[in-house]
Amino acid sequence: MFKEPYHFNIERYIDPKRFEQIKSFAKDIPKPVLVIDTKIIESKYKELAKSLPCAQIYYAVKANPMDEVIMLLASLGSNFDIASRYELDQMLRLGISPDRLSYGNTIKKLTDIAYFYEKGVRLYATDSEYDLKNLAKAAPGTRVFYRILTEGTGADWPLSRKFGAHPDVLYHLILESAELGLIPWGISFHVGSQQRDIGQWDDAVARCKYLYDAVAEEGIELKMINIGGGFPANYVDPTFSVPEYAEEIMRFIEEDFGDNKPIIILEPGRSLTADSGVLVSEVVNLSRKSKNNLYQWVYLDVGKFGGLIETIDESIKFPIFFDKEGMAEEIILAGPTCDSMDILYEHYKYHMPETVIPGDLAYIFTTGAYTQSYSSVNFNGFPPLRAECLID
Repeated sequence: MFKEPYHFNIERYIDPKRFEQIKSFAKDIPKPVLVIDTKIIESKYKELAKSLPCAQIYYAVKANPMDEVIMLLASLGSNFDIASRYELDQMLRLGISPDRLSYGNTIKKLTDIAYFYEKGVRLYATDSEYDLKNLAKAAPGTRVFYRILTEGTGADWPLSRKFGAHPDVLYHLILESAELGLIPWGISFHVGSQQRDIGQWDDAVARCKYLYDAVAEEGIELKMINIGGGFPANYVDPTFSVPEYAEEIMRFIEEDFGDNKPIIILEPGRSLTADSGVLVSEVVNLSRKSKNNLYQWVYLDVGKFGGLIETIDESIKFPIFFDKEGMAEEIILAGPTCDSMDILYEHYKYHMPETVIPGDLAYIFTTGAYTQSYSSVNFNGFPPLRAECLID
């Protein structure tokens, strides 16, 4: 197998000077540790707000719920999309006003709806009749938006099938809402996380317009569309920029709605926080399965259960840097747990310098979203992924 010197383009993912600061910051912290650069989050938020100035941003808290992240985004003017009473408790503890919150989960208990209503939340998502009737019972008179089922085609992490309903179902839910004393407020969709096909928003917006027009004939005037998330982070495979996404999405909305544009809500998560994270991991072991095996196995001290669950089916390809020199070799990457599912990348081959030995560090970039919040509580006794904010 032909080999070349190991090369990794750090500049594509992080400012080299800032990377040196992160390395120094993490030096004496037990590994693995996720380091969050809050300056990146601030920059990403401002870029998105500038690109879509007419939109209300509701940060998807599940992406990275660290208190420092929430407080930073709150100070920048963000609202918040939350999915459980536990996230609600966190928001209230941090002093976030209920009028800045949306209960965006369509799967919720009657008791949880009542809890949200008691705390002052007045904006709810739904996609089913049972849930709608629970909203009418426990959150009377509140604003409701209805989630359309989408396919998620073109997304690295699709969010199809489980959430949303066909427009024909939503049509009847909207009409029923008015009868139940709820306020039909708008339509929502999510085209899939890390969506690479901007055209997916075109189809979804068109479905929203169809529903707008259909219920208008019955005397119901909807006010809002929630275009969800799906904006990109900087992983191995390139994407268009956020301003390019925003320009095309606004063109789709203007083509369908003309001068009568609705209130626009978006729910970014990954695009605001992913690029802020560097996961510092230690190489635990190296192994070949047979004498003539072409690929070496590299075991890190973090894996699927430690925060890298999005490597399932090798869906999200995180940039990984080994800070050593030498000839590059293709490797198979795996985590430390006693579960054969804990393999990160076997088919998509990463490169590593031949000089790497156990105890060396691997730096996994673009890990600021859906890592710590996905990590397991105690599998094999490993604690949840530790995370620290670099604030200066």
